[in-house]
Amino acid sequence: MRIKIAPSILSADFSCLDREIKKVELAGADMLHIDVMDGHFVPNITIGPPVVRHIRKVSRLPLDVHLMIDNPQDFIKDFIAAGSDMITMHIETISVPAFKLQARRLKKEKVLVGVSLNPATPLSRIKGVLSVVDLVLVMSVNPGFSGQSFIPSVLPKIKKLRSIFDGDISVDGGVSDKVAAKLINSGANILASGSYIFGAKNTKLAIERIRNAR
Repeated sequence: MRIKIAPSILSADFSCLDREIKKVELAGADMLHIDVMDGHFVPNITIGPPVVRHIRKVSRLPLDVHLMIDNPQDFIKDFIAAGSDMITMHIETISVPAFKLQARRLKKEKVLVGVSLNPATPLSRIKGVLSVVDLVLVMSVNPGFSGQSFIPSVLPKIKKLRSIFDGDISVDGGVSDKVAAKLINSGANILASGSYIFGAKNTKLAIERIRNAR
């Protein structure tokens, strides 16, 4: 599977977000990873639909909107309207029946469906929704803040997931050139990376290094 790179805008300079997005777009990014946090499910607050709507206006890249929020079903409509191409919900925040209901809603709107799980959450929690998702996002840090160190214990989880799931597997958290090869060899094909990409002096080189790591 082709390796795709999804710069995480949580690490971008929001004082010039338009330019930051253009920078990674020109450097070869495949999509944008947008972390939405509510201060409840995770100990941080970031952005909401208005910012996603703004990003949609300035970029043609697919927008992967990662909802790190309680009761995600209450906000799906707003994020669809804002221009999300994919919406990922955490299995820790929604029941399997409710997730499947929202998945049908998203597919009807031509929006891709993702499910995410925290490092400590076992794969058994998402098995009931694998048949309705396009992507599984494996968190490789405890969600909430950018710049955290990668948790190596997620690698066996990615390998096991790849053995039972043919769709996209994304990894988010501490992704750099030092861990990219291990993630790819474990079965991940989408790498979400924030500080490593946005903090790089050469953005294009940073993206190429993680995309081509083996």
